[in-house]
Amino acid sequence: MSINLKIFNTLFLAVFVTAMGAGLVAPLLPVYAHELGAGAFQIGLVFGAFSLTRSIFVPYFGKLSDRKGKKPLLTTGLFIYFFLSLIYTTSKSVEALIALRLGQGFASAMILPVAQAYVGMITPSHKEGRIMGLFNISLYGGLSLGPLLGGVVTDWYNIQISFLSMGALVLFGFLICLFFLPRETRSGIEASVSSKKAMSYLELIKTPSVFSLFAFRTCFTTCIGITWTFLPFLASTSMGLSSSAIGVLVMVNVFIAGLFQAPMGYLADRFSKKILVTAGGIIAVVSILYINRASSFGELVLANGFLGLAGGISFPAIMALGVIEGRRTAAMGSLMGLLALGHSLGMLIGPLLAGVLIDLFSLGTIFIAGAIIMGGGILVFLRNN
Repeated sequence: MSINLKIFNTLFLAVFVTAMGAGLVAPLLPVYAHELGAGAFQIGLVFGAFSLTRSIFVPYFGKLSDRKGKKPLLTTGLFIYFFLSLIYTTSKSVEALIALRLGQGFASAMILPVAQAYVGMITPSHKEGRIMGLFNISLYGGLSLGPLLGGVVTDWYNIQISFLSMGALVLFGFLICLFFLPRETRSGIEASVSSKKAMSYLELIKTPSVFSLFAFRTCFTTCIGITWTFLPFLASTSMGLSSSAIGVLVMVNVFIAGLFQAPMGYLADRFSKKILVTAGGIIAVVSILYINRASSFGELVLANGFLGLAGGISFPAIMALGVIEGRRTAAMGSLMGLLALGHSLGMLIGPLLAGVLIDLFSLGTIFIAGAIIMGGGILVFLRNN
C-alpha cells in the first residue's frame, strides 16, 4: 500500500494555513485580554474556553468521522472557524473573547483530529512514524510562522488586522479541502474495508497501551497550555517585550518541535518508540523548570526552545503508536479523537490551573506544577508500555 499524495498534500496544506491563522493571534490573546482588564484567572479562561468545547465535542466528532466520513466534518469545521475569526474584530470585552474561543473550540474538534485520522487511514504499515512526523510539520510549521507574523502585523498595524488575517488563512484552508479533498471510498482506503467492529471510547481508554498515550499527551499538553498562556504574559509585564519579541519567543518552541518531526518520525519507525517518548518527557520536565529560573529574553528563548525539542522527540512516536492502535482497533477516528481529547484537556487544565495558582501564590509556582504533572505522565506511560 502506498500513500495517496493528493489526499496527503491537500490535508497538509489545509492544516498548515489553518494552524498559521490560529498561531497569528494565540500568543497575543493573553496580552489583549489583559489590556481589556482580565485578571490571571480570566486570562486562563480565554485560553481554556477553546479547549473546553474542544474536549466536549472531539470524542463525538472522532467517532462520527468513522461512520459518516472525514471530508464533511473537516470542511464544516473550517467554515465555522473562518466565520468566527471575522467576529473577533468586534470583540471589545473579555466575555466576548471567551465566547468566541468557545465557538472556535467547537469548530476545531472537526479539524485537526479528523485530518489526522484521514492521514492515519492512508498510512502504510511500518511507516507510521515517518508519515505522521511529516504530517505534523503542517501543524508545527503553521504554528511557528503564525506567532511571528502576528507579532509583526500587530506592531505595524493592530490586532484587528491579525484577526482578519487569521480568517483569510482559514478560508483558504476551507476552499482547498472543499475542492481538492476526495471523500473516502471503500476501494481507495484500506482502513475503511476493515470488517472488525470498532471499539467504544470506554473500551479504548481501558486498554493500557491506549491509556498511556492519552495520559502522556494530556500531561505534556498541560505544560504547553501553561507556557503558551502565561509565558507571553510574563514576557510582556515583567520584561516589557514587544509583540514581535513575544511572537519570536513562542515561535522558537513550535519551530524546533516542527523541525524534528520528520527525522524523529523516521527514527521512530526504526528505534524504540518507548525510549523516544520517555526522553522527550524528561527534556520537557527540565525545560519547564528552567523557564521558572529564566531572567532574560535569551534564557526564555533557550528554555522554550528545549521544550519544543521535547515535543519534537516525543510526539512523532506518540502519533505513530496512535496510528498502530487505531489500525488494530479499527477505530482510527476514535483513537485520534481520544489523543486530541488529551491535547484539549491539557490546554484546558494548564491555563486554568495556572491562573488559580498565580492568584493564590505566585507566577513561579505554575512551572513547578507543570514539571510535576509531566513527571506523572512519564510514569504512567512507562508503567503501561
